[in-house]
Amino acid sequence: MAELKLSDSRDLTRIERIGAHSHIRGLGLDSALEPRAVSEGMVGQTSARKAAGVILQMIKEGKIAGRAVLLAGQPGTGKTAIAMGIAKSLGQETPFAMIAGSELFSLEMSKTEALMQAFRKAIGVRIKEETEVIEGEVVEVQIDRPAVAGAASKTGKLTLKTTEMETVYDLGAKMIEALGKEKVQSGDVIAIDKASGKITKLGRSFSRSRDYDAMGPQTKFVQCPDGELQKRKEVVHCVTLHEIDVINSRTQGFLALFTGDTGEIRAEVREQIDTKVAEWTEEGKAEIVPGVLFIDEVHMLDIECFSFLNRALENEMSPILVVATNRGITTIRGTNYKSPHGIPIDLLDRLLIISTQPYSEDEIRKILDIRCQEEDVDMSEEAKVLLTKIGVETSLRYAIHLITAAALACQKRKGKVVEMEDISRVYQLFLDVKRSTQYLMEYQNQYMFNEVPAGEGDDDESTAMLS
Repeated sequence: MAELKLSDSRDLTRIERIGAHSHIRGLGLDSALEPRAVSEGMVGQTSARKAAGVILQMIKEGKIAGRAVLLAGQPGTGKTAIAMGIAKSLGQETPFAMIAGSELFSLEMSKTEALMQAFRKAIGVRIKEETEVIEGEVVEVQIDRPAVAGAASKTGKLTLKTTEMETVYDLGAKMIEALGKEKVQSGDVIAIDKASGKITKLGRSFSRSRDYDAMGPQTKFVQCPDGELQKRKEVVHCVTLHEIDVINSRTQGFLALFTGDTGEIRAEVREQIDTKVAEWTEEGKAEIVPGVLFIDEVHMLDIECFSFLNRALENEMSPILVVATNRGITTIRGTNYKSPHGIPIDLLDRLLIISTQPYSEDEIRKILDIRCQEEDVDMSEEAKVLLTKIGVETSLRYAIHLITAAALACQKRKGKVVEMEDISRVYQLFLDVKRSTQYLMEYQNQYMFNEVPAGEGDDDESTAMLS
């Protein structure tokens, strides 16, 4: 008899792409906010992670608005990784909006409007709503089907019970259809929303746990509800202020959220929403959840954006602002003035500055170990030592990029484990910045345009260009 082969079912909901920071799971701190050496994908940067942990605690308490933090350091020192760690540690409830500085200039709206929308995306509103719910264990479902099809609609009776009472409800056609969709049968514990008529199956009653010999692994057993059948339950909806803005500013506002065609939102609409949200907060119907707005490459913003940020941070409805830059003393965009990190002095004065340090050789090795695990690459000890040396002499990013390339080279020679020869092969194939610059200096005359005068293409010039 031929063996029956079942096709492998794959979970398509999970995105299986590996990104630059997909290995980050959090900030890697213990309960006392002390950083662990290697934890949750984070390595080294102990003082920066400890400072980020304090900021994280401040965000979670949600009492302080309008604080801003600057992550400053050389390229490849883990600034974006720390921001991603903060985002992962906050969880789903707290909003985290992330934009790059250059994004604001490519949108079909003014820079300040784009910044305002980013600010509003980072402020959440937890709206509390009380609904009437019928909750009980199904004793019996009786559905009377008419003898002649189409002669009359279906009718039926539903018997629900709690530990204290039992009631029979008459069912209409819509409720019968909803019960059929949920596959409700006697012994199930269900909840019915009175306002919308939505039926939620909570599980099977413990009293019916011995009814069947075979139960699926997904079968959930719950206690029979106690007290009255009709209860008032509090439902919490979490939305951002930007989502409320879009829904109220467009005729098909809800659809605009999916298409992304939000356009500019008038200040009057925002003022009315802020007033309404403030009313709900006073009445206890809603709660403001200040989130985090992360702006990467903040030196790309111009003087107008910086002036707007100064003003926006003073607003009581502003989120915690985290910005990152890898620039030293450079020109503020839109002016001729130079400033540290390309940020005006008045805004720098408002920022809490966290600096990141270059990684040591030992830390680079640990990061490469984590990345090999994340990218599912088996690498020999000697190959890892060579890759670490390359990372120290060139850059960590270049070494990380070589991992998958070396794995493909290994695959080509039908090997199982990446060896030193695979690393050497891809090192020769792909140049790092230093070798590329050196090559340019040697062969500059053969390129179309070159700025360096002839005779200056020596090692000193290439070193000067890199520093």
